[in-house]
Formats: sequence, structure tokens, C-alpha cells
Amino acid sequence: MTRSEPVEDDARAPWPEDSAAGKGPGASRARPSPPSEDDDDDDEALVRWAFAQSPATAALYDTRLRLRLATVRMEQVIGRPEEAMRGLRVSEILVDPQSERTEQHMRRVLASGEEERLQVTLRLPGHGRESVWTISLVPVRGPAGAVRGVLLSAQDVTAEYLARERLVLVNEASLRIGTTLDLARTSQELADVAVPQLADFATVDLLPSIEGGEDPRAGPPGKPVKLRRVASRSVLEGSPEAVVAHGALATYPEGSPAAECLATGRPLLRKVTPDALTAWERDAPERAARVRKYGFHSVLAIPMRARGITLGVVTFSRHRRPEPFERDDLLLAEEITARAAVCIDNARRYSRERRTSLALQSSLLPGRPPRQAAVEIASRYLPASARPGVGGDWFDVIPLSGARVALVVGDVVGHGIQASAAMGRLRTAVRTLADVDLRPDELLTHLDDLVIHLSAEADSAQAPSGDIGATCLYAVYDPVSRRCTLARAGHPVPALATPDGAVKFLDVPAGPPLGVGGLPFETTELELAEGSVLTLYTNGLVDSREQGADEGLQTLREVLARPATSLESSCDAVLEALLPDRPADDVALLMARTRALDTAHVATWDVPAEASAVARARKEACLQLDAWGLDEAAFVTELVVSELVTNALRYGNAPIRLRLIRDKNLIIEVSDGSGTAPHLRRARSSDEGGRGLLLVAQLTQGWGTRQTYTGKTIWAEQSLTAA
Repeated sequence: MTRSEPVEDDARAPWPEDSAAGKGPGASRARPSPPSEDDDDDDEALVRWAFAQSPATAALYDTRLRLRLATVRMEQVIGRPEEAMRGLRVSEILVDPQSERTEQHMRRVLASGEEERLQVTLRLPGHGRESVWTISLVPVRGPAGAVRGVLLSAQDVTAEYLARERLVLVNEASLRIGTTLDLARTSQELADVAVPQLADFATVDLLPSIEGGEDPRAGPPGKPVKLRRVASRSVLEGSPEAVVAHGALATYPEGSPAAECLATGRPLLRKVTPDALTAWERDAPERAARVRKYGFHSVLAIPMRARGITLGVVTFSRHRRPEPFERDDLLLAEEITARAAVCIDNARRYSRERRTSLALQSSLLPGRPPRQAAVEIASRYLPASARPGVGGDWFDVIPLSGARVALVVGDVVGHGIQASAAMGRLRTAVRTLADVDLRPDELLTHLDDLVIHLSAEADSAQAPSGDIGATCLYAVYDPVSRRCTLARAGHPVPALATPDGAVKFLDVPAGPPLGVGGLPFETTELELAEGSVLTLYTNGLVDSREQGADEGLQTLREVLARPATSLESSCDAVLEALLPDRPADDVALLMARTRALDTAHVATWDVPAEASAVARARKEACLQLDAWGLDEAAFVTELVVSELVTNALRYGNAPIRLRLIRDKNLIIEVSDGSGTAPHLRRARSSDEGGRGLLLVAQLTQGWGTRQTYTGKTIWAEQSLTAA
């Protein structure tokens, strides 16, 4: 409801007035003349004259609820003289449902003798807008105390009522707008708040550049003005007034409310005049046709701005409510639009940061891992649906020497670009440390030190994220021995599904989260049957708003126990059971089905500590290659075996062992009991030795050393494709 004009300009509420006692409906009586100076004893005339000239909007009714007297102010409000109203009831003076309600209260006053108050909303004759009145009904008593009538006094409270309504709408806007960080939904919330409380039809149109999250260029938009419709609302079902569909890009002609308010940067209040409609018919005939059809008569156009950036325009229109927009309506529209603009800008900035975070995290997460001899892999990563940016969850599959593989799942505390960046640094560190072939507990110790250093850097740089924390699970699986070694740093325990259908959660010592420092990590080693499925995940998978961690683990156990056609289908089944909707937290899931390399792929020999053992080792290796049908690789293999066995005999300790592993490449390993690792060096022209490892490096795809519990292993990987 809009603000009313001053009372002097409006005839307002039906203020019933009773006819004089003994007079029938329609009876007339001359208004008393003011008493003369000589007529001091005419008190009744004086009282009647004073009542008539009272500034109050009041009327006196008898016990039959017929008007007896009315003030001049009441005559002005009703628009009828007292003579025309005398003897009539309230409902006869003004035909309105509120008149009947007022008479009911008047009867109660006559019966109880108690004063009553009520508030009514009326549309008075000759006025195009509704008004709100507070009515006081006071019993009038005679000398003996009997109730002889009812005095009706009315006060126009339209202005106060509208002010309260506007405050309520502003409060409602603060509660209902911006409930999410979704740009389209926030825009729709603005339209929903405005209709029908403020307007009959509301639209929200944004500049196309806003969709990408980028800041639009400074200054007014170029001509012609192009805007994308993101939200609308109407009092009519289906919004038949709308010309532009949701999501459509439309051109707004110069002079249209939307284009004009964006050009000036100021809100606009406009009545739809015949001249304006004629101009619209020329520039936008379809819009003009809708304006005529639905009777649009008043429009507000408010530029949507936040943090100095113009985002778009909000248009409010009236076509069902007869009163036009007023200045107070313009201020109200500006207020709720400003609130919505901040929320929409937050959504825009969030969308931009989220895309950046997703792009960063996507570049840091592994792509489809190459085929591994050790395991079959399936993985999923789901970013949170309601967080301000993605988080620091990650997983990785890292090939290791000896056909082994490392499986990693980690979770950096926090969300957004900084969490993704920290995740990237940790993932890179894990890959670097894995390349050194550290044991899982040692790797986590080094990773713990790195997180402490990252937190110190964040503190020194006064980073808003503060301390950095993370959890991690690191597992190494050897397909030759079928043994798996695991260690975790505050991370959820992995699940193991064996080929017989049993599912259990592995008892891996928890260890402290990364970044605590000073506490040890422990490993667990176990033998896995071929075809076992190891499931690694982050806590967002099992711990959600819908269910606690214990319930989530039980559900995970049940899903993993079901037969599945493939590992990919198992991944899908886990997510469907545990996360039917978009997750509230990021989720990383990694499933690995173990394979085994049997004697058809592995050959091992013990090498005695004697010089003649080198020749026998070369011979055994060549015979094995012949059995595998790899005769073309024999030449390089002989040279590598000769060099590695010779180094072990010369510089290592017993026991010495030679092993060949046939995978996609040929792996040559020589182990001994010494912990001293060889180093590649460039031999001088006068040196008699020192060229062996350089020769191995030149002939093979890669080589390296890994420490074992009893010594070390030197390995070299020879490409079979080249052979």
C-alpha cells in the first residue's frame, strides 16, 4: 500500500454517524448556528457548534446505530454533508465490508459499555487509493449512567502504516535475499520479495559480463544496452507480461527505463504516458503491446550497483494496483535493490573464485592414471556444493620402482584458492618424496615438516588463512610380494574388501595430523590377496549433515560388500549410497583392485660373493629373456646386469640378489646388504673405472636406488618398446 496524500486532499474512511433520536433514515436537520453574544444560556447550542467545528474526525450514533451528529472533518472525509448522513447507519453511509465490521464493534460497545478500538483499511469514494484508519468507539452515557449512544472517532494512520510496512519489507529483504551464493537464485529472491508487497511485476536484468564473474568496464554500458534476464516475478500466474524469457539476452532501446537509468546511474520513477507508449511502439513494439494489454501505468527502474560496479538494473512495475509509485516507494526500491546488489556481487565474486579454484585444483589433481601392473584404479572427486571455493582434498597414484605403486589421499583444512594451492604443494612434495622411495612413515615425517614450514610462511606473510593443517594416508603396494605398507596422519582408515566378499577397516595407527610436529608416525604391513579392493577416501564421504561418521562407515561397508560389475560401478555405488545430493564438503575417493606378478613375470637369483658370479648372472638373465621371448633386449640387459652385479660385489655386502621383472618394461634389480648408495659421476679420461653407472643411465629409461630394511636395491628400467 502506498503513502496517502494529506488528509485535507482525501475523503477517507466510512465514519458512521447515527440519526437523531426519533428521526428516521434520511431525516434532515439544520446545523446549529453559533450562539450570539446575548445568548449565553444556550449551552446546548454551544456544545453542538463546538462538536461540529471540532478538528477531530468524529460522529455520534444513537442506540439504534444511526448518525446524530458529525464533525466538519468527518463530512470532508466521507464527502457528504451531515444532513445527508443523519439517520443512516455506518453500512448505509459507506458500502464496504469494514462498515459491517465497525457496526459489530459498535453493538458490543452498547452492550458492554466498554470502549473498543479497531483498525480498518478502506477505499473511500472518489479516491483511487486505500487508506488505513484507527477507530475508537466510546460509549456515551446519560445522567443516570445508561449508555445512550456511541461516539466514533477516527484517525488516519495510513502514513504510519505504510512506514511500518516498508520497514517490514526491508527486514524481509535482509532475511530472504542472499540465502545462497548462487547468482540466479539471489536475483530471483529479490523479485520474490518485491512482488506483491511493492510491485505487480518485477524483473532483474544483469550485464552479460557479470555472468563470467569479471568486473564490467567502468562507466555506463555501451549502446545499445544489452542485458540478460535472470529473474522475474508477477502477481499473475506464469508472468504473462514478460517479453524476455529467463536466460535470454535482450536489447533495450534508448529512452527505455532500463537504458535510461543505466546511462545516468540514477534511479528513475516514471508514469506510462501516451507519448512514452508511442515511442515504445516505434522502438519496441512487442513491449508496447504488453504495456497496453496489461495496463502498466507506473514504473521504477533502479540501477544495481555494488562496490562501485554496475551489475544491471531492477525494474518494478504496477498494472493491477491502481496507485502509482511515490517517492517513498522509490526509496524503498533503492534500499532492497542495494541489499540484493551486495549479495549478487558476492555471488559473482564467489563464482569467479570457485572457477579459479576448480581450474587450479583440476590442474593439480592427477589425470587418468596410466595402466599399472600392480593395481586397477577407479577414482572420483566431488567439490562441495555450498562452500566458498573448493577445498584441499586430493588423491594420487604414483608408480614406484620394482612395479610397485603408491596410493595417496589427503585433505588440507580450509577451502578456496589458498587451500587448493597448499594442496598442490603437498601433492608435489609427496611425489618428490615418493620418488626417493621413502618408507610411508618417513615420508609422512618429511611431509609434516613441510606443513609446519608452510604455516610459518603464512604467519610471516599475514595470510588470511592462518595456520595450515592437513591429513594424509600413504600406502605402497608391491605386486610381487603382494604386501602393502600403510601409514596415516590423522586421516580416516582405509577399507579393504577381499575376494571372498568380506569388508573390514584396516587397523592403521592414526598418527597426528600434518603440521603438529614432534610426534612419530607408524606403519602397518599386511599381505593382500590378489583381487582385493583397497578403498581410500576423505572424511567428506562418510561424515555429512545427513549422517554421522559411524553411520557413514557402516554404509560404506555394506556397499563395498555388494558384488559389482567393475571398479567404476563400485565408485558410483559408493557415491550414490553416501552422497545422494551434492556434498557439503569436498570428497576424494580412490579405489584400487590389487594384481599380482607371479613367476611368469618375475625371476630371482641369489648371487654368490665371487668374481665368477658376474658371468653366471649374465647367462641366467639371457636365458630368462629367451624364455620370455625378449631376445632383442639381451644385449642391453647383459651390460646392465654385469655393471650392477659388479658394483654389488665390489662395494656391497652379502646377501646379493638379482631380480628381473617383466612388466610393460623390463626391470633389473640388484639388492645387497649395504646401505651405501652409489652416485653417478663423470669419469676422467685417465680413470680406469667410474663409467658403469653412466653407461647404465645411457642405455636404460631410468635407474635409481631405494633403501630396504636390510640394505639397498639398485634398479634400472629398460624399455621393451625400443628393444
